[in-house]
Amino acid sequence: MEPETTPPPPPQWQTQPLDGADAVPPVAPRLEPLPMNFRNPVAVRIAALVSLGASALFFLPYVNWLAAGYFAVFLYRRKTGTSLNIGAGVRIGWMTGVLTFAILAVFFSGFVVLLNAGGMREVFEAQLKSSPDPRIQQVLGMIKSAPDVLGMLANFFIFTTCLSMVGGALGAKLVGHANPPRGGNIA
Repeated sequence: MEPETTPPPPPQWQTQPLDGADAVPPVAPRLEPLPMNFRNPVAVRIAALVSLGASALFFLPYVNWLAAGYFAVFLYRRKTGTSLNIGAGVRIGWMTGVLTFAILAVFFSGFVVLLNAGGMREVFEAQLKSSPDPRIQQVLGMIKSAPDVLGMLANFFIFTTCLSMVGGALGAKLVGHANPPRGGNIA
């Protein structure tokens, strides 16, 4: 005669109740967010995209640089789902401002080189002679000297980076939290 063998026990997943009373959801591993610097590829892509948009809106100075920092935080939060504090908002705003300055510096330098080349200055000055605004004549005089051009570039750098940083801080304050306020009692 053969000894009776007992069948092996069923796997653990087959013995658990289907109602989920004893089921424990698996814990998702918590990933640390990447630091907000130029080594963060998502932040660099978003900062570059927003800085291109801010440079395209060059006819709205100050507003476009402020909005660039804000939208960099907004898009980063939307893309990653990571909540940003004000410091991280300032850093992504700074990254956006630096990239915006680089784009503006290339275009401004190209304009200065083309304006000072050959007879372009005379043609440009002839077209703007009838302008009633004295600031145009002042800017044309400033473009003639290299120190003034470097001073204008330094001003561009200061304004683009500082206003983008302020926009990033504002964006982090308004959209950077994980659970934004949804209304309720004001008092």
